[in-house]
Amino acid sequence: QVQLVESGGGLVQAGGSLRLSCAASGGIFSNYAMGWFRQAPGKEREFVAAITMSGGFSRYPDSVKGRFTISRDNGKNTGYLQIHSLRPEDTAVYYCAARGLLIGTRVDEYDYWGQGTQVTVSP
Repeated sequence: QVQLVESGGGLVQAGGSLRLSCAASGGIFSNYAMGWFRQAPGKEREFVAAITMSGGFSRYPDSVKGRFTISRDNGKNTGYLQIHSLRPEDTAVYYCAARGLLIGTRVDEYDYWGQGTQVTVSP
């Protein structure tokens, strides 16, 4: 069983960048595909990125493609989400998640979740 802890959120001006981190422990990190989701107030949790166990393939929804980059360092048991050109509508709590084998794009496909990190983008 893997535990996940996100960090790197904060307050940033529109147009800025952030790199979120997801530190994993308690399991073999490379055995898990990883995803990032976000949840804004009053909205459902939505998928923003996923990466395979090896890091060789990633997937994004069209809404963030070109601005979000997911990556991972299995040697450091850490995953990352780089966000560029931040917009106020990116304001949300960002969660990392893990699941065995294949990547997924739905909340119910992931077995393990972090507690989230807040990203706030000011106009």
